[in-house]
Order: sequence, then C-alpha cells, then structure tokens
Amino acid sequence: MRKLLLLAVLLGACTAAKKTVVTEAPVPAISSLKLLHKYVVPYNRPFNRTTIGGLSGIDYDTARNVYYIISDDRSEHQPARFYTAQIPLSGKAGDSVVFKDVTSLRMRNGNVYPSNAEFAPDPEAMRYNPRTRRLIWSSEGERLLSPTGYIINDPGVYEIDMNGLLQDSFYLPGQFQMHASESGPRRNGVFEGLSLTPDGQNLFVSLEEPRYEDGPRADFKDTSAFVRLIKYDMKNRKAVAQYAYKLEPVAHEPVPANDFRVNGISDVIALSANKLLVMERSYSSGVKNNTIRVFTVEILDATNINNVASLKTTKNFIPVKKTLLLNFDDLHTYVDNVEGMTFGPILPNGHRSMIFVADNNFDKREETQFFIFEVE
Repeated sequence: MRKLLLLAVLLGACTAAKKTVVTEAPVPAISSLKLLHKYVVPYNRPFNRTTIGGLSGIDYDTARNVYYIISDDRSEHQPARFYTAQIPLSGKAGDSVVFKDVTSLRMRNGNVYPSNAEFAPDPEAMRYNPRTRRLIWSSEGERLLSPTGYIINDPGVYEIDMNGLLQDSFYLPGQFQMHASESGPRRNGVFEGLSLTPDGQNLFVSLEEPRYEDGPRADFKDTSAFVRLIKYDMKNRKAVAQYAYKLEPVAHEPVPANDFRVNGISDVIALSANKLLVMERSYSSGVKNNTIRVFTVEILDATNINNVASLKTTKNFIPVKKTLLLNFDDLHTYVDNVEGMTFGPILPNGHRSMIFVADNNFDKREETQFFIFEVE
C-alpha cells in the first residue's frame, strides 16, 4: 500500500551557504478524473539486476520530472528498493514508463535489508520531500505466528536520503506496535499510505485495515469497519492527531462464498491540512477485477481520536466525511491490485495529470499497471 501534492519547484543556488527556496505547484481543483491510458509493464521485466514488480507506492518529483516508485519486495527477490522512472505524457495511448535507476533501501549502518523475516521490511508507500530532498517510506512490519514461536516486527515510517540510506524515523505510538496476541494492528494491514501536506508541515499516514481494538475488518455488505488516519508534525516526527475513517463494504461477494475478501485504504494524498484524497482497494477471491474507489475526505469536523484506545468500546466520535470521486469499476477495463497514486505534471491542455500504479505481487497471473488520468 502517497503528498502527491505537487512537488515543488526548487529555486535558487544549491550551495551549503544558501537556502533552497521551495514553491509549491498549486493543488488542482478536482471534479472528476478522466482515464487517458493504461500501460502494463511486462511480467518479471529485468532492470539493473533486479526484477520489476511489487510496485506499491509512487510519487512525483516536479523539479527533476521523475517518479519514485517503491517495491514491496521484502528482500525476497532482491534487496528492498525503489525505482526512479519517467513517464512521458502526451495524453495519447503511446505513453509508457521508462525506468531510469534503482536504489536499495539501506539501514543506518549502510547495509541493505536482509531477507530474514525478523528484520526484513515490508515497504508500501513512498513520498518525496522537496524541502529536504529526502524520501519518506513506510513498512507494514510483520506478525508471523506458528506452533513453535512467533516473529514480531513493528511497522514504521522512515526518512532516507536519495541514496536510500536511513536518516531518521517517525515516533511510533504504542497503539500501532505489533503483538503476538490479537491486539494492535493486523498483519499486512498497517501503514499503507503516506502524504505530505502542501505546506510541508504535516505528514498523513493511513492504516490499511482496522486494529483489533477498533473493530472487525471490512466485509461484504458490512459497513462497521473503521481505520485510522494519523497526522504527524514534521518538526518533531510525532503524531498530533488521529481520525476515524469508515471503510466501504467489500465490493463483491467472493466465490465461493465466505472465501478470502478484503477492503482497506491503499493510499492517501493530502490536498490541504484538512482535505485528502483516499483510495480504497477491494478484492474478493474468485472475482477477477479489484474494485478501486477514490474519495475526497474532509477531516475538519472529525474527532481527534489520538487518545482513544478502542473504537469498539468508544462510540462518542465523529468520523471523517467522505465523498466518492471515482470508481474504477466504471472504467470497464481490467484493474489489478492498485496501491499507489500521485499527481503528475501538467498535460499539454493545461490540466494536471494523475498516475496510479498496481502491485502485481510478483505473480504472473497479475499485472504491473500504470493508469494515467487527466484531472478535470
């Protein structure tokens, strides 16, 4: 499992003695999204001794006109990494994705992350900060239980330099620490989305699924699942607010009935300090398409639940307000496991572009897809 706000233009001399002046491109007003093109990366495409796949987060660097795309490879195929790519946009069907570089994520000691489940990350989201010229990425951690023991690896949000080296981390509230018991976050349902606010003062982090204490997972025809949106202060790297977000039901009944199904937040984009785009992804076993829904979300009147331990036992809160912007089902094309979204450059007609990327899970039955939209 995004800022995506328009990554800033860097002005002025880039020397240690002078400050870099950053101006933000304006956030576009969004009434609808128009699909221009879908591009599919061939399965297991090699690039610089890596396998392109598992692309779960994407962000756009305005100054360099490149995209940073993180893979959710847990160092199983190759060391955990992100790609740098270009997507030439003409608004025509010939648009493609050109991979330019690959960079390994590195621990503070400079080593790449190992494949050992006890230490391997589960990368999901990535954002570029034009003010610091650093990248922020999230890991969902790990929770593996077996009759002989367990492996617990906390989720996290990390800041790295452009060479992939760890520089800093964000404070992890105790509510989001992994446990062997059924408390805290669910496995593979943690920090799926990221986004900086346009002014760079805050970072939003989204959980994919409800914590055990916050209630049940989303289900078919069920509307009682709440996840949390976390608002961080970029100055001290601490959470200053949390908001309850009500998930939609799972979009389709699985085949056979009661087989695997899931719906959760896969990415977020902060349009302002109080307004977001939130993407939900629903999958049901036996149903070919994933259902991807994008909502505009207002948090201004929502309750700050930062100190609320359980949304199951506490009902005195106001969730965020959400309005449907786009349902990928209406595109009438095959839609895979879409996990990342970002605003892109301005199109020839003057409208902003928006790009979505799908994670193929390194599975030949799935596709690495890029969806190119025009913001209307």
